[in-house]
Amino acid sequence: LVALADTITVLNDDDALDLFKKTLPSTASSLLQLRVSASSQKACALSLIRDLRQRVEHAQRPTLDLMALTLTGKKALSQGGFDKVVKMINDMVAMMKQEQLDDEHKKSYCADQLDAGEDKKKGLERTVKDTETGIEDAKEGIATLMQEIEALGAGIKAVDKSVAEATDQR
Repeated sequence: LVALADTITVLNDDDALDLFKKTLPSTASSLLQLRVSASSQKACALSLIRDLRQRVEHAQRPTLDLMALTLTGKKALSQGGFDKVVKMINDMVAMMKQEQLDDEHKKSYCADQLDAGEDKKKGLERTVKDTETGIEDAKEGIATLMQEIEALGAGIKAVDKSVAEATDQR
């Protein structure tokens, strides 16, 4: 729909009209259909709406159904309500553009949140790794101290034994 709206904007531009006028050699050969009946316009619009209805999400279908009903209703046929349909289509295009902008904002917000979450995860993983390394170092330090205590205990026993022997010799 965005592409369709952009195409219509480009075709309605003055530059496109100038280019079209330059392309045709004279006014005698015209490629434009000068008259279109209201019923053929309605039929064309109705077929486009029905085509579009098959391609859009389920949430958008009631809006398109309302447009089709507006085109096919008795009041629309008698009063030429095609302008209402055009207004409804323009409103729907504007709404879809706003939804697209909202979706883009949500996408960028989610991407930012994912990046922040990944950064936090990496920081926590680093902290866990540093803590595990600290625990391993502490365990090694404890083991070394236990060996030193055992060695000192054996040294104390040896000194006590030599003191006891020295005491016995006196």
